[in-house]
Amino acid sequence: MVSSWIPTLVLIGCIAVISPILVEMTRNPGIPGVVFELGLGIIVGPDVLKLAHTSGVVNGFSDMGLAFLMFLAGFELDLLRIRGRPLRLASLGWVASAGLAVAIALAVVSTGLVHDPVVLGLSLTTTALGTLLPVLRDASVFDTEFGRYVMAVGTVGEFGPIVAVAVFLTQRDPLITIALLFFFVATAVGAALLATRTQQPRVVAILRRNLHSSAQLPVRVSVLLILLLVYLAFELGLDVLLGAFAAGIVVSLFSAGEDSVVIREKLEAIGFGFLVPIFFVVCGMQFDLHSLIHKPSALLQIPLFLLLFLVIRGLPALYVYRKYLPKGQLIPLALFSATGLPLIVVIADIGVSAHRMAPENAAALIAVGILSVLIFPVTGLRGLQRYAAKAEAGGSTGTAPSEPHTPAHPDEVPPPALGPSGISPE
Repeated sequence: MVSSWIPTLVLIGCIAVISPILVEMTRNPGIPGVVFELGLGIIVGPDVLKLAHTSGVVNGFSDMGLAFLMFLAGFELDLLRIRGRPLRLASLGWVASAGLAVAIALAVVSTGLVHDPVVLGLSLTTTALGTLLPVLRDASVFDTEFGRYVMAVGTVGEFGPIVAVAVFLTQRDPLITIALLFFFVATAVGAALLATRTQQPRVVAILRRNLHSSAQLPVRVSVLLILLLVYLAFELGLDVLLGAFAAGIVVSLFSAGEDSVVIREKLEAIGFGFLVPIFFVVCGMQFDLHSLIHKPSALLQIPLFLLLFLVIRGLPALYVYRKYLPKGQLIPLALFSATGLPLIVVIADIGVSAHRMAPENAAALIAVGILSVLIFPVTGLRGLQRYAAKAEAGGSTGTAPSEPHTPAHPDEVPPPALGPSGISPE
């Protein structure tokens, strides 16, 4: 007898294969494949064709997909690359977004549209770094100076809300949660320091010998670290995504060296090739389309929340970076900053489970997250392309930074020289 979850996984596998083909057919590489994964997940899910249904096994794969998405975001984090001005500006922008989100969320709650300002406010301060990474890399933007700023914005836009969720959306006393959070951070930092120590030649030799064999030992060690830090975060009552993000940082430091590219490719193959698509398809299957269709007020919330995403994440970016980026790159940066989805799904689910958010509000927020992934990266990349084309045709366009770059502190590495398009010539 075929288990009930196997046909669902077969459909998910079909969607995972079809989605990148549809991206190619659109001839617009700026459209993330997750858009089709979410859309097709909604179509085959319980609210439309009823062909696929979630179960314990499917949800388990989905949870691992989300954890791996956060892990890969942490793995790609290069603190040496974003330290100094990019990280400082990103932190300033997120704090401004958080303050703006609190004020706006309180105003929205006073209208009766939503119940809890904390859940709404946290949802509106996220940035989907894990979703943006493949888009930026495929468009050859990731390794540019502009990509350096986007990396910092995305890092703070994911780490900040994850920590805030652990502090404000748990049932435990906030002081106890903060103490446990410091304990977890200390443990993660200790693991990171251990990873950066001079590695024993014998250990390196064993790992290298098994990198291309059937043992795949470095990959197994990486997965073990994910599970260990996720388990530690769970046992401490913190959000497991914090453990996955920290595991990515530790594994990145541990795998630094001549084999780092190979290890990254293998881990990305597991994540983007297997687990992450399951998460996005299941998100589509679990999307509460019924609430949106049968409650017109929820449909009206979609344009409102979409505007709030642009205001809360976009406006601070326009202001904070006005002196450091040309005008032609400010709007693209604001659009990338306002792109959010995975953490929105998590926060909305927590809000509904804790009876702090109505299902129709959660559905509207997730719908806006889907729209942000569909609209903002594509529009941002087109803006960068227009800016680069104008710069190459007639010299530098827009307003260049008003002052030359000087290191924010003695350890900051100056960025590479920029070409007329604002993209590093390297």
